[in-house]
Amino acid sequence: MKKLFCFFIVIVAIGCGKKKTSLHGDEVVTGKEFVEAFSVLQLPFTIADTNITKTTTDTSTINYTVFNQFIPDTVLTKIVPSTKKTIITPVGKIDKQKNIYLLANFTYNKKTILAVFVFNDKNKFLAAKQLLSNNNGDAYIHSLSINKEPTFLISKEKTDEYKQLRFSRTGWVYNNSGNNFIVVINDGNEDPIKTQIIDPIDTLPKKNKWSGNYVKDTKNFVSIRDGRDANNYNFFIHFEKKNSTCVGELKGTLKMKSATHAIYQEGGDPCVIDFNFENNTIIVKEKGSCGNRRGMDCLFDDSYVKKKENIKKKK
Repeated sequence: MKKLFCFFIVIVAIGCGKKKTSLHGDEVVTGKEFVEAFSVLQLPFTIADTNITKTTTDTSTINYTVFNQFIPDTVLTKIVPSTKKTIITPVGKIDKQKNIYLLANFTYNKKTILAVFVFNDKNKFLAAKQLLSNNNGDAYIHSLSINKEPTFLISKEKTDEYKQLRFSRTGWVYNNSGNNFIVVINDGNEDPIKTQIIDPIDTLPKKNKWSGNYVKDTKNFVSIRDGRDANNYNFFIHFEKKNSTCVGELKGTLKMKSATHAIYQEGGDPCVIDFNFENNTIIVKEKGSCGNRRGMDCLFDDSYVKKKENIKKKK
C-alpha cells in the first residue's frame, strides 16, 4: 500500500511538472515558456489570404500583454493598431538552432494579419515582418509559401482583362548580420520596363491598305507596315500562349497573292505562314515548319483585330 501511494505521488508530480503555462492572462512568463506555446510548423508551408484563419487548429490565444513582454510596442503597433481587442493566435514555430521563427495571427475588426518574429537561441527578440493579410482591398490573390531554409515567398496574382496572368513574387530571408529581413527573390511580369515587347518595325510607315496594328492583347499582336510597293508588306508577329509558357516571334516580309491573301515564304526557310485579311481582321495560319520561331507546344495560328488609329483633327 505504501509503495502504491508513493507511485501515485510520483505520477502527480510528473503531471504537474508538464503543466503548460497559461498565456491568456497578463502574468509574467519566461522566454522558454513563450516559445514553447508555439507548435512546430511542418515545412514546406503554404497559405492564401482567403484561408489565413485556418493556418492553425490551435484554439489557444496569447494575451497582448504577454506578447508585449518579448516584442516591443514599436514593433507590434506597426502590425496591429489596436491592442485591447486584438486576438493573438500562435500559428507555428520554425527552429533553426541559431534562430527561432514564431508565426502568429493577429485578428481585430474581422481583419487577420499573419506575421513572423525572429528570436535567437537565448529567446531574445531580433526582428519581425508582416507576411499576409486577408484585407488587401485589391483584385489580387495573395499567398505565402515557406520552404525549409526558411525563405518567406510572398506572392500576388490576378487575371487581367485580356485573361493574362499578372503576378509578382518576393522572397524574404532573415539576415543575421543586419538583424533584418532582406529580399533574395524578386520575380513578376507586371513591371512594364522589364516585360515590354519591342516592336522593331513600329516606326515604319503604314499608309497602304492593310498596314496597321492587329492585336488581341499587349502580348499577342501583328504589326503590318508598308513594304517596297503595294504588294509587299513588312510584318512582325509576337504571341504568348498557355499563360506565357509558349512564345513565338517572327519578323519578315509578306507578299500579296490576291486581294486578301498574303504569304510569308523565304528560300531555304521551312517556315511558311498564310495571312488572310477579312475586313478588320487578320487570320494567321502556319503552313510550314516554324518550330525554330516558336515554342514546341503552340502554333502561329490565330486571328487578330485591327486597332483603330487615333486621327488627329486639323485645326
